Amino acid sequence: MAMTSIAPAITRTTSLVAQKSTRAALRIVADASAGKQANRRFFAIFVTSLGAVFFLGLLFINTLLAQDAFEISKLQADLKLSSDQYEAITREIERISSPAALSHEAEKLGMKPSQTPTFLNLEVPRG
Repeated sequence: MAMTSIAPAITRTTSLVAQKSTRAALRIVADASAGKQANRRFFAIFVTSLGAVFFLGLLFINTLLAQDAFEISKLQADLKLSSDQYEAITREIERISSPAALSHEAEKLGMKPSQTPTFLNLEVPRG
């Protein structure tokens, strides 16, 4: 039932499309030979200027990339310097905290080594 009610609308639509498609789709335009035409010189200037603009854009992008490369190399040098300083500080801490250095510092403060050392055994169960 629904298809039969749509059938007249479809018939009208197809007839309208057929009528409009028989019309010419062309328009009348002004004569191009009567006006000013672009000559070869204008085209050459246009292509050259377009190429120059693209070349300058490429040069600008390349300059930005070169600046970033310099900054990256500077940051890498700073990182190497920082890691070298970290290693030097770590070696100094290890030297200061070695048993020989601690013993020497304790002797400078007037401490003497114990003649009867006492050891704490944590594995012995308490009763």
